[in-house]
Amino acid sequence: MNSVKARVLDRIDMTILDTLQKDGRISNVELAKKVSLSASPCLDRVKKLESEGYIEGYSATLSASKLKYGMSAFIQVTLDRTTGDVFNLFKEEVVKIKEVAECHMVAGGFDYLLKLRFENMEAYREVLGVIVELPAVSQTHTYVVMEQVKPDDGVPIG
Repeated sequence: MNSVKARVLDRIDMTILDTLQKDGRISNVELAKKVSLSASPCLDRVKKLESEGYIEGYSATLSASKLKYGMSAFIQVTLDRTTGDVFNLFKEEVVKIKEVAECHMVAGGFDYLLKLRFENMEAYREVLGVIVELPAVSQTHTYVVMEQVKPDDGVPIG
């Protein structure tokens, strides 16, 4: 989000955000009906929410399994030292691995938590081989996902 102080969003703004998060392809006319505005003021609000950084972008949800990335795992990564240059080097390299869907620096008993997507265990072993060779990686622990119980439905609104 940009450096402009965040304004207080009203009910209409929140409804716009909630609706767009659930259906980014909704037409402006349909969105306007949902929030009880005419089309032009609704579009103005959407553009303002975009410019203020509340809406970061629009995307489609793809079928990971149809695209041969149907398996997922979480990997805890511990580095052998925790200095700024090591963190930067690790970050520079981990973002290059296409199977890494997410990477989070965390506080606690390890340094990073990675979410991987891959086709099968053979593909997992290959990407794990790449991860363990990243700068300063001293240890990893993997948790293969057996079932996704609740997907990420976006930011809770309201």
